[in-house]
Amino acid sequence: MDLTLIVVLVIALALFFDFTNGFHDTANAMATPIATGAMRPKVAVALAAVLNLVGAFLSTEVAKTISGGIINEGEGGVQITPELIFAGLVGAIIWNMVTWLLGLPSSSSHALFGGLIGAAIVGVGFGAVDFLVVLDKVILPAIIAPVTAGVVAYSATKLAYWITRRYDGRPDGRGGFRYGQIFSSSLVALSHGTNDAQKTMGVITLTLISAGLQTAGSGPEPWVVVSCALAIAIGTYSGGWRIIRTLGRGLTEVKPAQGFAAETSTAATILASSHLGFALSTTQVASGSVIGSGLGRRGASVRWGTAGRIALGWLLTLPAAGLVGGVAAFLAGFGPLGILIDTVLAVAVITTIFVLSRRSSVRSENAVAPVQGASEVAASGRAVRIKKVKPLKKPRDPKKESA
Repeated sequence: MDLTLIVVLVIALALFFDFTNGFHDTANAMATPIATGAMRPKVAVALAAVLNLVGAFLSTEVAKTISGGIINEGEGGVQITPELIFAGLVGAIIWNMVTWLLGLPSSSSHALFGGLIGAAIVGVGFGAVDFLVVLDKVILPAIIAPVTAGVVAYSATKLAYWITRRYDGRPDGRGGFRYGQIFSSSLVALSHGTNDAQKTMGVITLTLISAGLQTAGSGPEPWVVVSCALAIAIGTYSGGWRIIRTLGRGLTEVKPAQGFAAETSTAATILASSHLGFALSTTQVASGSVIGSGLGRRGASVRWGTAGRIALGWLLTLPAAGLVGGVAAFLAGFGPLGILIDTVLAVAVITTIFVLSRRSSVRSENAVAPVQGASEVAASGRAVRIKKVKPLKKPRDPKKESA
């Protein structure tokens, strides 16, 4: 196949992956403020889209885990080809679409890693993958990050209710946390744009370098930055309502103070881990924070069945995306015909998933059950009993009695 054509196909597929990443991960920042009524659904996703767009411009450093970490490429390693990157993207996109249909907040980053790993193994061999880097930068953070975020969210929720314990049993006593949620969820959206858009920029840049169209070691071109920023922002604005439903109501009933604690914990964990150089999944961090906040609020309950489904999705993401990426790489090995078959099959699968999603459509109107009023009554460290007051009897009217 003509080199220019395959590069164009890879860039188009990478931008579509960026789009799916956007709607797949909107829930990370906006599920809890929507659930508590801090923001209206469409306003929330619009704000997240703008912040994802801005976040994509805050840094132009290509993620090392994509360009020269997990996949051995370049000097002393294996030169990955555009065809293999194409196959890896097919695996990542299909897994993103499947988990979106099921409403599972799986990791788009891990889907991308898995797809590229599977394609590299089939196309080149096991020597193409640095498994120590996979363990260090993908698997271990996947275990540690949600647990850390959950512990932080649990502690933050306990602290929030302890500080405001004088409001026990009173309506609107903690409603002010809704305003705090606007800030905390915005911070999560901004950090998500900065982190996840960079992964797609890295894939496109790696493709251009592997095709000899860009100098090795150089950063993304301005048009790559703009394209990826727009793709993830448009995807974010489209909503991803199925996953918003899962994180907003499926794991636990979220109250304003609890939501604020979860979002703050998510942002703190992502920013601290980024500073330490860990490749984290924002989805896993957000899910861990929501579970931790549910455990931290007395009277709340965590739906462990849903949590188990999400955890299973996490475990399957790398191997499942890798399997699809490997099959796509095998077909791509047949040349232009194989690339054509990959493209047709991917379009067919995505179209089928979209048609199936229309049978049980989830939109902004029905994604999260509407908040009943603006009151927020919850217990902190002590159970609060409110005695029912018997209605007073009406005084007798002597005129009516005489009549």
